[in-house]
Amino acid sequence: MYAVQKEDLISQAQTGDTYAQGELVREWYPRIYNYAFKYFGDADLASEAAQQTFIAMHHKIGQLKECNKFKSWIYTIVTNICRQESRKGKRHKWLSFDQLLPKQEEESSPAWEISKQGESNPEQTYLQGELGEILTKCLQQLSKDQREVLIMKEYEGLKFREIADALKVSENTVKSRLYYAFSHMRKLLAKENITENSVRYEN
Repeated sequence: MYAVQKEDLISQAQTGDTYAQGELVREWYPRIYNYAFKYFGDADLASEAAQQTFIAMHHKIGQLKECNKFKSWIYTIVTNICRQESRKGKRHKWLSFDQLLPKQEEESSPAWEISKQGESNPEQTYLQGELGEILTKCLQQLSKDQREVLIMKEYEGLKFREIADALKVSENTVKSRLYYAFSHMRKLLAKENITENSVRYEN
């Protein structure tokens, strides 16, 4: 029923209903902003990308042929905008690792995570903070293609089909990029002498 209501909202927005469009912005702004923030590591760039995304949504939503494809459609828009901004030479800023982890209330999905063992130990806490900075840099060093699928799948919780639709590629391509993203991450972490005992991949 909820899915039907959401599709009704999208249908209303397509007719130019400003209230419906406003509701879509209210519902989707946090996720679109978070995606752009992880992409750039910069709050100003993320805010700019999110604003441009919803301006584009306002002008183009009438072109959306299937309401149930809205999720992949909106991620197509924000990804294209992020790519355009990247081509302008905008620089990424390093994030604290906590800013990259999925929020507890978001859809559960796997994520790189620092081991919580020994959190009460001051030395261990310091080392975890240092590991977090290294993990952040490793994520930012992935190629554009690898970073996009990693953020969409592991942090935004999109399905392979939704990612494929958003990026206009096949599901096999998405899976391949994700595989190489994790492979690249492992190599980057190995160069920093980070072992499996320090980092775990959780479900």
